[in-house]
Amino acid sequence: MKKTFFGGVHPDDAKALSRDAKLTRFLPKGEMVYPLSQHIGKPARAVVKKGDSVLAGQVIGEADGFVSANVICSCSGKVKAVEKRRSISGALLECVVVENDGQFTSLDADRYCKRRDTSKFTKDDILSAVKAAGIVGLGGAGFPTHVKLGPKNPDAIRYIIANGAECEPYLTGNDHLMREEANAIVEGMQLLVGMFPNATGVICIEENKPEAISAMQKAAAGKKDIEVLPLHTKYPQGGERSLIQAVAGVDFPVTSLPADVGCIVQNVGTVYAIQRAVCFGEPLFTHVLTVTGEGVECPMNLIVPDGTSVAEIIEFAGGFKGGKEPKKVLAGGPMMGFAMSSVDVPVVKTTNGITILANDPAEIAERQMTACLRCGRCTTVCPQGLMPQMMAEAWEAGNEERYEKKLYGLECIQCGSCAYICPAKRPLTQVFKQAKAEIMAKKRAQAAGGKK
Repeated sequence: MKKTFFGGVHPDDAKALSRDAKLTRFLPKGEMVYPLSQHIGKPARAVVKKGDSVLAGQVIGEADGFVSANVICSCSGKVKAVEKRRSISGALLECVVVENDGQFTSLDADRYCKRRDTSKFTKDDILSAVKAAGIVGLGGAGFPTHVKLGPKNPDAIRYIIANGAECEPYLTGNDHLMREEANAIVEGMQLLVGMFPNATGVICIEENKPEAISAMQKAAAGKKDIEVLPLHTKYPQGGERSLIQAVAGVDFPVTSLPADVGCIVQNVGTVYAIQRAVCFGEPLFTHVLTVTGEGVECPMNLIVPDGTSVAEIIEFAGGFKGGKEPKKVLAGGPMMGFAMSSVDVPVVKTTNGITILANDPAEIAERQMTACLRCGRCTTVCPQGLMPQMMAEAWEAGNEERYEKKLYGLECIQCGSCAYICPAKRPLTQVFKQAKAEIMAKKRAQAAGGKK
């Protein structure tokens, strides 16, 4: 199945709102809040305390275990507190709060401008740079990158896939990152491909981004083992499994990992961060973010320091359109994003968009749920090959074992395709999100009890 994958849907991409907005660097003025859990795995451990002076690029949260990641300060100032604050997900998390002095003085600004000689860097040198920089998957999952780049059998890796699909409606930040930083992304891919003796690098971009495809093809021209692959525009083309189906032509079991079929997938933003970390020693403390939607005055693509308040970002984009309170503010896009109860929360490494939906009945129709019609559409569009209708029935009936063991419910990537296509308007994705949260909470509690 070259250039596409099984299942998927075709929602309106709404990318025209910010498609022409070049990347703009934004420097916030307010206090900065850094959750110590911005990644999959164990939260980082705070290594600063109230009253400490900090600089941009300084480690303020140290990785606490193998599957963990450093948290890097993105401004200069003084630590106000180390305390629990509300995060963008709505959870209360331990955070380092910094009073921003507005100077953004870097820990080592000179070094970030000077290129290192990487010609003699080993695989371990690259992994050390990536780990020190606190790099995680910037496509949304936040898995620590140094862990992903250390598979059990490196010789079995055939493809390093750069995910430039950006299939989520409304979002265009990665589109512009590829247009404006194509050479750096290709160099990052060369570093990654060089770590695996039998690997080829494939940069995947949906066909609705012709400028990005052109820029990446020009940057990759003549580069050994690097290829740019345009993909059909279909959601969720950017999912790991979807990309592997398109690139490698394999449909692997839901219980397997990408490395098991010889693939490693990294978001193009992650690849760019790797290039900055390895070639310039620059930690990950800024990232690309789209603020968009019919409810904001000036949709734009920004380079935002981690820890910035969502409210300040919206204000920079001109505020809510017409001064009207929006219907919804989403962290992310409308398919995989989630509604925020407050905008007075910080963005984290994995926040790739803020989507503001206008209070317009034409844009947000009321959804009246009915009984399941047994039409099977949810099964035909599921990119994981799951059976959403049966999963929902099992969970609502309290049959957790069937949900997890027989129907592989934990393999759901929560892409929203099933809920989008459902004519009965059933909130399938919300059911699966709740199910996963409850099951994983039980597993964590059991693991903690076993250690005691």
